[in-house]
Amino acid sequence: MLRLTELKLPLDHAPAALEAAVRARLGIEGDGLVALSVFRRGWDARKRSQIQLIYTVDVDVADEARVLARLQDDKHIGPTPDMTYRPVARAPDGMTRRPLVIGAGPCGLFAALILAEMGFRPIILERGKLVRERTKDTWGLWRRSVLDPESNVQYGEGGAGTFSDGKLYSQIKDPHHQGRKVLTEFVQAGAPEEILYVAKPHIGTFRLVTMVEHMRAKIEALGGEYRFQSKVTDLDIEAKGGERRIVGVMLESGEHIAADHVVLALGHSARDTFAMLHSRGVTIEPKPLSIGVRIEHPQSLIDACRFGAFAGNKILGAADYKLVHHAKNGRSVYSFCMCPGGTVVAAASEPGGVVTNGMSQYSRNERNANAGMVVGITPEVDYPDGPLAGIDYQRKWERLAFEAGGGNYFAPAQRVGDFLAKRASTTLGAVVPSYKPGVTPTDLARCLPDFAVVAMREALGAFDRQIKGYALADAVMTGVETRTSSPVRLRRDESLQSLNTRGLFPAGEGAGYAGGILSAGVDGIRVAEAVAKAIVEK
Repeated sequence: MLRLTELKLPLDHAPAALEAAVRARLGIEGDGLVALSVFRRGWDARKRSQIQLIYTVDVDVADEARVLARLQDDKHIGPTPDMTYRPVARAPDGMTRRPLVIGAGPCGLFAALILAEMGFRPIILERGKLVRERTKDTWGLWRRSVLDPESNVQYGEGGAGTFSDGKLYSQIKDPHHQGRKVLTEFVQAGAPEEILYVAKPHIGTFRLVTMVEHMRAKIEALGGEYRFQSKVTDLDIEAKGGERRIVGVMLESGEHIAADHVVLALGHSARDTFAMLHSRGVTIEPKPLSIGVRIEHPQSLIDACRFGAFAGNKILGAADYKLVHHAKNGRSVYSFCMCPGGTVVAAASEPGGVVTNGMSQYSRNERNANAGMVVGITPEVDYPDGPLAGIDYQRKWERLAFEAGGGNYFAPAQRVGDFLAKRASTTLGAVVPSYKPGVTPTDLARCLPDFAVVAMREALGAFDRQIKGYALADAVMTGVETRTSSPVRLRRDESLQSLNTRGLFPAGEGAGYAGGILSAGVDGIRVAEAVAKAIVEK
């Protein structure tokens, strides 16, 4: 089979045009072309009047060797690579201690799946609830301002990515096809098959819930065991001959589980667990973060600016954007986790704090577009007081947002026009904020660092030059966005084990090695492979 890349066609091309273009590129007529399938479809919208689709196509031809020889100088034609995922090991007979996976977000989910497929029968410990029970608790905050600290947007089966746009694209390289494995498993669990070939695949929250359930059932059928509402509160670490090694974990219930191999797939908001790891001497360091707000515009405005006359095209869908500005005060302002046709959601996990995030359903058909508009911060400059100082920094601004919002989990909000004019908002305009349980018009400078406010005001003008209307006076900013990534990194070595604790495998976004569903899933696979090798080679 051959793979053709950079095959460009007009957005509105006829269905038969793709095959015609393939035949023209290969110089093949009649039954010389046996079959073709689309591996990737993206688009180039730099010229709004001439938007093009860009295909990568796999084709089966009658005489592959002759075609390859004839087109050997064409860098866009070559053999289709084998992208089959292959396990690295099998569980040995007589294995007495099962590996543990702490956390059932995307990273933990794929770590558990790969371990189960290799016969290691992992035990998955999740502090929160099953995904459907967790969904009910999350709606309790959104509808009634009732927060469950152990079952919310951050904690529970599926992880924080469950309540998001369900983006499945990343800038990570995929030489071992782990990313393809993630997408393939999602399709088998109920995701639309298009995520295998569209350039920017997404799923949406409602579909993610069902998919997570299907994947749990598969892991259990392979011998994995889930334990929900099982919070790990301590590690059992044994020191011998100058080496520290994990030998078990302690649950909040008082139960001790013996284990020689533990995957830490905690997610970026497991603050109490980070503190426990620090107290137990596990190597941990602070990591750069970002802080800012969610900004909402009419989705129609973004569509028109990005796609022009093609706005509303079914293939293009709701438009997204990615923006960055380097401010005069030395800070970088950038868009984060843009959610086309979505909503801003309450994402707090601690009482007395307000946290915002973005979410979309698969249809992306809500009235507003939203994205994080955030400012980069660093441990050296902004929170230099130790490994956990980033957590304290996040918490400070979340609590100020809680106060500015009225103390009832309403979020502080401000019109862009008022933010630029340096005055508090008292009412909102044509853009209706989507955050639930509600917003309180105010001055966001009350709950953001001064340097962030200055940089964001400057960035709004710069962004408006790229997307006309970005600085729309009635656009709404809702605060605060603080959970863009983990505040810590749990350092690991080439074997993917903790630098100073053998058998402990930090993984995913919480450990500082991923950023999003796809990269977290890939890291879970990589760590599962490392665990398998450690067990087999022991």
